[in-house]
Amino acid sequence: MGSAGSSPLSARGAAPQPTTSAKIVVAGGFGVGKTTLVGSVSEIVPLTTEAVMTEASVDVDDLSSTPNKVTTTVAMDFGRVSLDSDLILYLFGTPGQHRFWFMWDDLVRGAIGAIVLVDTRRLADAFASIDFFEDRGLPYVVALNCFDRVLHHRIDDVRDALTVEPSVPIVTTDARDRDSTKETLITLVEHAMQQRMSRAG
Repeated sequence: MGSAGSSPLSARGAAPQPTTSAKIVVAGGFGVGKTTLVGSVSEIVPLTTEAVMTEASVDVDDLSSTPNKVTTTVAMDFGRVSLDSDLILYLFGTPGQHRFWFMWDDLVRGAIGAIVLVDTRRLADAFASIDFFEDRGLPYVVALNCFDRVLHHRIDDVRDALTVEPSVPIVTTDARDRDSTKETLITLVEHAMQQRMSRAG
């Protein structure tokens, strides 16, 4: 018989912290590495909607910087990662081609922030994503994807070229590397929290 003063809570110790979940969007131009980023960090087998590229895309998609690319995202990528024991992030990768952008508004609904993944060889491809999040007031960070682990341009030069406000973090990342991707996600979560607190104040 247990004593009258004991309880399951006291027997087990402190109550576990409630789990918080948040939605993150990963956006950027065609072939910039969004599917790779989601896959590198996801704790579950990521859901992808990759389709084989056909001859119909020859005159539509620019493959000059990604000659080995044979598939493309036609709806979204989805993954999940735990940043802490009480914080789970759900990652939604957007399709990169213009003809699929009609889905972006649905994908970003309820998101706390976004990562704009950038290939510095094709900076112009990032403008549409940046404008999209700026127009909707959604916090975002710019992540320069270092495919060959080399930063080809100084961050300040990229900021000037993309006309990104000083308050927006710009980081380097390797979309293939879990630790690098996780650091980018942490930067975004911290930035989104700061934005939320500043607006509340």
